[in-house]
Amino acid sequence: MDSKHYEELASKIRIDVIRMIHSAGSGHPGGSLSAADIVTALYFKEMNIDPENPKMEGRDKFVLSKGHAGPVQYAALAERGYYPVSDTLELRKLGSKFQGHPNMHKVPGIEMSTGSLGQGISVCVGMALANKMDGNPGRVYTLLGDGELQEGLVWEAAMSAAHYGLDNLVAIVDFNGLQIDGRNDDVMTVKPIDEKFAAFGWNVVVIDGHNFEEIFDAFDKARACKGKPTAIIACTHKGRGVSFMEDNPGWHGKAPSDEEAKQAVEELGGEW
Repeated sequence: MDSKHYEELASKIRIDVIRMIHSAGSGHPGGSLSAADIVTALYFKEMNIDPENPKMEGRDKFVLSKGHAGPVQYAALAERGYYPVSDTLELRKLGSKFQGHPNMHKVPGIEMSTGSLGQGISVCVGMALANKMDGNPGRVYTLLGDGELQEGLVWEAAMSAAHYGLDNLVAIVDFNGLQIDGRNDDVMTVKPIDEKFAAFGWNVVVIDGHNFEEIFDAFDKARACKGKPTAIIACTHKGRGVSFMEDNPGWHGKAPSDEEAKQAVEELGGEW
């Protein structure tokens, strides 16, 4: 399948994100939209998974370390066949399994409950190390927000991953430059991200996080690298695909109105 096919899948996922956050009346659209291409690439090509058998032995695992972007993972799992897309419209409703942050005990395909920033990548170090010790071929992937890199726990995990030579671990940074309080550079700069991961002993690849050819090439490079974990620094745009959300920190955690949701879905190529 060519890049156009994956772009169309990513657009479906973005539309699902808008619909579910609008239905909930709350949620985090900005960072969900920026990560849609990366998550699409993972669930529809890169990872060895089976929607019919979510607990399959030897499967690859994905942990959304930036758990507030749960809608993009819910949408990807739905489009991949883990459950009906319509179910996700129960996002954040009382009693729903689709809570504001992923819950591994309620949603099939969720490998770890996340939300407290820095814990996702830390758990993934443990998963990857356990796979090494058990001779399990499964690879482990995690997606972090760039603002999440302000958490010290991230760098403790990075140090451990390099120490144990976890070449079955890939950490992707959704580098959109914005967080809830504004620009990373104004809140607490995280640059240079690539040099920091390299200094901790990681293999580092910097890409356009909205270019599927670059995304897949980065995953190939990660597989080819032996003895080191890989960090993929994916340069993205918060709110990708929706004109009034794109590169706007105000849409980090806000639901669109009826009119805004309609415009967003139509800009993404859907029908309201």
